[in-house]
Amino acid sequence: MTTDKRGLSALLLQRQLGLSWYETAWMMRHKFRRAMINLKREPLRGDVEVDDTWVGGTQAGLRGNRQLKGRKAALVLVAVEKRGRTTTGRARMAVIPDFRKETLLGFLKENVKLGSTVYTDGLKSFTGLKEAGFQHVPRSQPRPTDLRKGAKSVVPWRTGPPAISNSWLLGTHHGVSRDQLQVYLDEFVFCHNRRKTPMAAFQTLLGLGAGHKFTKTKYEEIRAAADLGEPPSEG
Repeated sequence: MTTDKRGLSALLLQRQLGLSWYETAWMMRHKFRRAMINLKREPLRGDVEVDDTWVGGTQAGLRGNRQLKGRKAALVLVAVEKRGRTTTGRARMAVIPDFRKETLLGFLKENVKLGSTVYTDGLKSFTGLKEAGFQHVPRSQPRPTDLRKGAKSVVPWRTGPPAISNSWLLGTHHGVSRDQLQVYLDEFVFCHNRRKTPMAAFQTLLGLGAGHKFTKTKYEEIRAAADLGEPPSEG
């Protein structure tokens, strides 16, 4: 889970441990996923790119990239630290229910240190960041058709983790349910932020997992995502 960038499927874990039941391996994986958020972790800081993305593929019949009603894909907000011109630092990813100002600001206050410089596109919901304590640099984003033709995104740093995570979700896990998506994103962020120190990540996860409340959560609760609270709204 922590040392292979491709991650580890429950089926492979079942084979490696010689477990009789797939459900046992699946539950082990999910208990570790639920322990991957360190409540004492430091917020992102410095220059931070923020943008939204869709997880779940394209869908015909939708009008524009902001339409929520009738969309099957999940809306995810992404924040990535900028480190120089060619590298990125830590990331945060969260499933969100809508594009409202309160939703976006709530994510930033929880994940980005006040005073940081936040780069966004021109979405109106991002207005008010300066009043909230951030340095805000909004920029006009090219249209999706222009981006597909090669135009440069104004928030290029956030495209790395979302693109990789989408490939990871499809390649290793062959897709995930909407209700469980957040814990898969938490796993991806955990490994991405420790990609240069995988063995340290191994030790960190052992420590977090050993004392986490989810060690006593029952399979039925995890399967139904009942332990994660209400599933995100589809708008």
